[in-house]
This record gives sequence, C-alpha cells and structure tokens, in this order.
Amino acid sequence: MSEWKARRFWKAAEPVAEAGGFTVRLDGRPVKTPAKAPLIVPAFAMAEAIAAEWDAQGEQIDPNAMSVTRAANAAIDKVAHQHAEVAQMLADYGDSDLLCYRAESPVELVERQQATWDPLLDWAADTLGARLRPVTGVMHAPQDGQALATLARQVQAMDAFTLTAFHDLVSLSGSLVIGFAALHSAHDTAALWQASRVDETWQEELWGPDEEARDHAARKESAFYAAKRFHDLLGERQSGRKQ
Repeated sequence: MSEWKARRFWKAAEPVAEAGGFTVRLDGRPVKTPAKAPLIVPAFAMAEAIAAEWDAQGEQIDPNAMSVTRAANAAIDKVAHQHAEVAQMLADYGDSDLLCYRAESPVELVERQQATWDPLLDWAADTLGARLRPVTGVMHAPQDGQALATLARQVQAMDAFTLTAFHDLVSLSGSLVIGFAALHSAHDTAALWQASRVDETWQEELWGPDEEARDHAARKESAFYAAKRFHDLLGERQSGRKQ
C-alpha cells in the first residue's frame, strides 16, 4: 500500500500583517502550526519566505522543502514552551566546546586547529566577554565558571525564534562559539561550517573520502545554512508591507 501524502489544496500563498507580527494565508485562510497554533512570525521577510515555500509546492506537499516553515513551527510549538530547557542545553555546549579540544599530533593537524580555532576563541573573548581555554586531548576539562555563566546569560536572553536557529547552529557544529559567530555574522557561513569540520577534513585528506560520511555531512551542512538563513530572516522585525 502506498504511503499517503498531503496534497496541495490552495492556489496562492500570501504573507500578511497580523496582530503580533506576520502570517501566511492560503487562499485567504491563515496557516497554523502542527499543534494548531496561529503561525505568527516576527518579521515580514520570514513570512515572505514561508509563503514562497508554500507556493513552490507541487501536487504533493514535501515538508523537506520547507525549512523556514518547519523552523517557525518548532519555534512556536516547541521552543517557546521549553525555552529555559533548550537554552540551558545549548549553553552547556560551552563546557565541552569543539574548539577547545585539540589533537596531540600530528603537528600539521595541531597547527591547522590552532590556525582555525584560536581566532574564533579570541573573537568570543572580545565580543562575548568569555574566554574559553583550549586543552590537549579528549578528556573533559571544565571551563571557567564565570565565562560559562556569561555565555549562558546571552543564550537565555534569546527569543524563541533566535533560539530555534541557534539550536541548529550549535548542535550541528558542536560548538557554542561557532553558533554565536554565525548569529553575529563574524565570519562567512561557509568558513564557519568548515571550521567545525577541521578534524573530518583532515581524516578525509589522510584516508580518502567515505561516500556515506560525505552524504551525511552534506545534509548537516545544508541544515546549518538553513538555520543561518532562518536567523537572518529575523533581521528587520518591523519591516514589511501592511496588508
């Protein structure tokens, strides 16, 4: 028996102003989240992107082609109701940040990690006010409590939509610092993703590519870019045409 798939039931999707923000209407009917909450987003650009995703659907709806819609749903249905828990989970990455665990050898990998990761740790110290210390090896080494508290406060201050984007940026990269750098546009998104892949790139250069691992990495990279785009759509929160 073939799997049932939702079919397109609308002709046009339109972003419009709504109390509390912006929404999308399908042939005049407002879109709701999977939990049946109103899909209200804080920026017109985000509503435009969501409308474009709905307009781009064919006869059958493909949720995998609707990354902005999915993220907005997650922000409303999940993150908004579990904000403290999500923020704490992400802040905890600071105590085991990818950028802080360095190889003992070979010297070429050690130097590559230093060249790529040290500037990001310096950026975090200057911009975020928190200095994380690199260590050699894979054994956990606790970071300075004051630095972690400084980072945690900044995570906890994020609204649900920003925290939704930040969740993917951090969890996909394995680095709280890289997540912050992406939010601040401190570096090109591609460079930040590659910074999270220093060890994997080294292994691939040494042993050759593994197609399954490469496909998995490509999916994660695409999701990282989608999270960055979702955050950037929040930029002009009060902009947009009033309908």
